[in-house]
Amino acid sequence: MWCRRALALSGSGRSLVGVRFATTVPMSQFEAAKIKYDENVETLEVVRKRLNHPLSLAEKIVYSHLDDPHKQDLVRGESYLRLRPDRVAMQDATAQMAMLQFISSGLPRVHVPSTIHCDHLIEAKEGAETDLLRAKDVNKEVYDFLASASAKYGVGFWKPGSGIIHQIILENYAYPGVMVIGTDSHTPNGGGLGGICIGVGGADAVDVMAGLPWELKCPKLIGVKLTGSLKGWTTPKDVILKLAGILTVKGGTGAIVEYFGSGVESLSCTGMGTICNMGAEIGATTSVFPYTKSMDRYLRATGRSDIADLSTKYSGSLLTSDDGAKYDRVIEINLSELEPHVNGPFTPDLATPISELGARAKENDWPMDIKVGLIGSCTNSSYEDMGRAASIARQALNKGVKAKAGFTITPGSEQIRATIARDGVDAPLKEIGGQVLANACGPCIGQWNRQDIKKGDKNTIVTSYNRNFTGRNDANPETHAFVTSPEMVTAMVIGGRLDFNPETDYLTAADGSQFKLDSPFGDELPAKGFDRGEDTYQAPPSSGDSLAVNVDSKSDRLQLLSPFDKWNGKDLEEMVVLIKVKGKCTTDHISAAGPWLKYRGHLDNISNNLLIAATNSENEQANSVRNQMTGEFGSVPDTARAYKAKGQNWIVIGDENYGEGSSREHAALEPRHLGGRAVIVKSFARIHETNLKKQGMLALTFADPTDYNKVRPDDRIAIRGLPEFAPGKQLTCVLTHSDGSSASFPLNHTFNEAQIEWFRSGSALNRMAQIFAK
Repeated sequence: MWCRRALALSGSGRSLVGVRFATTVPMSQFEAAKIKYDENVETLEVVRKRLNHPLSLAEKIVYSHLDDPHKQDLVRGESYLRLRPDRVAMQDATAQMAMLQFISSGLPRVHVPSTIHCDHLIEAKEGAETDLLRAKDVNKEVYDFLASASAKYGVGFWKPGSGIIHQIILENYAYPGVMVIGTDSHTPNGGGLGGICIGVGGADAVDVMAGLPWELKCPKLIGVKLTGSLKGWTTPKDVILKLAGILTVKGGTGAIVEYFGSGVESLSCTGMGTICNMGAEIGATTSVFPYTKSMDRYLRATGRSDIADLSTKYSGSLLTSDDGAKYDRVIEINLSELEPHVNGPFTPDLATPISELGARAKENDWPMDIKVGLIGSCTNSSYEDMGRAASIARQALNKGVKAKAGFTITPGSEQIRATIARDGVDAPLKEIGGQVLANACGPCIGQWNRQDIKKGDKNTIVTSYNRNFTGRNDANPETHAFVTSPEMVTAMVIGGRLDFNPETDYLTAADGSQFKLDSPFGDELPAKGFDRGEDTYQAPPSSGDSLAVNVDSKSDRLQLLSPFDKWNGKDLEEMVVLIKVKGKCTTDHISAAGPWLKYRGHLDNISNNLLIAATNSENEQANSVRNQMTGEFGSVPDTARAYKAKGQNWIVIGDENYGEGSSREHAALEPRHLGGRAVIVKSFARIHETNLKKQGMLALTFADPTDYNKVRPDDRIAIRGLPEFAPGKQLTCVLTHSDGSSASFPLNHTFNEAQIEWFRSGSALNRMAQIFAK
């Protein structure tokens, strides 16, 4: 059904002669494609002989997927690797643009196993059943498009209600040693099952689906040595919350985080998934754990005993690190000494041990009363998570106590929902006041029609999610969102206050007596096995040649793409500054989610949210910039459109870690669509920098970060040196100030030869079309 190689398209010189395909174990129950451990090991042996040093687990998996192991440069932090991922996973919000781009390629079918998961477009409001029915109605056009495109091009389709992409991948598709790229930043969740799973933009996914090698800068390695074992209220979530406090939101940029040490064996597979999932919040390329007994148990519990047996055979050669493997940095965390953490507000790296939270909240005037607690999401919605949270709820019920705050429960998948319902795990959570939401992302990504407060009300929520940027969950900039474990969220909604510490504080029972909650407990896996629930999978037919995919030209949800213009061969001159961004600017700031998700398949319509949440340095306001042609202030999108209409090129100036957060490529497509040419910042987040390059934008950084201060909002800007654009060669920025004075300084970039061709061609998609035309 799928081709493992598309050498004619890639131009690769790699020969498949002598490669063994001895294993006959399918990659999943839904596909005929087989696991290729033998091929991985053979590729790895070539690399091992070249490097002649012990290899880490991350190196083994990454290098075993090289397109050309004989010739590939292998310098950490420098070389661009050409890789052959095993599969592609897309969520429905990003899949729209990915499939529109794939359609533009003209190819008849995907070259690797690929799936689409409908999880992002379901708004949480009234409860699971009602919300799901409403979503199916409101999003019918999009769902029909994705289902028909999946059928035509050979993509597996998981219908709305199936669950969150990362939980579905863990349950069905991830396995030790696999390489997955997914169009969502939390794709690294699969590292909990020993895979290298990396979040990318849709254009990267199109490359892989088209049979082309995928590029990744050779990651550095951060080793995290775990010792001891978790106890009491401490959970796997606290490992990554603690690590986020150490590394910050950009400390993992350009690196794979690899966990090792005696403490690893004490963690459940889904607990390791939680840790890897939130590795996105430290900027890591991905995170990974070595093959463990808990992975073996999870594979067998999810009906994949054949993969468990095979993984055990390859454990030493492929699925664990060599003794003496070297890391660029090592951090040690003693699980026995680790304290429960609550991170936030407004950033996931503001880490606070629970013992210090009350004092810190008082010191910073954070709202003490908790309005809502939310558990679930792709980060923490396993059977174990729900069981441990339920153990807390049962204790409260036994004392006649219920939640003092709103409480929501989001099962990660239909399988989790059905299993916790069968086993009665969800009953105490509902009985203390919890509302079960649809098997979807919901409030975690801003799909929350919140009714209990008004926008602008200062309030606190606690979640078991992964991200807590300003306005992330409910579009209210005054919501103080804190992330912690589902067990701690459950305890805190029972306590009702941010300064409630279940390790030390007492609650009042219905009879007036005082009691303290015991530490949580729950089964790692269901004793009766998993209940798969409703069948929500649509397999693609063997051929889609007779099928059609239609996009209505009048639709406000979907729009076929037109190629971006090619570079004209000259330097960029007389550009204006659309906005000089001050401070944090995530992809949520650049292309907001929430109600805008419905336009993810319509580039022109979603471009109306371009940078509307970013702070303008000129006036300290959001969505208010000066039109340099008229002198009047207006919204960012309107001003960009005005420039485009007049043929006026513009650029964006940004701060540190620009584009952190989601993998959404719309944050790169929108500025390109509205006439942007370059983004110059102090530093980039990895995925966003690549996404900009893919769309033909110049992603540049100040060689001296203080040069950011030289740029004035009313400058005319030139970028020179483009005719000689080359890897490692600086470009020059020339500023012409409104008073007639000028300044210039060097700009750095990380473009390689192939990426420079994207710029020259106008986009990576344009370049792909050129390759296919040859």
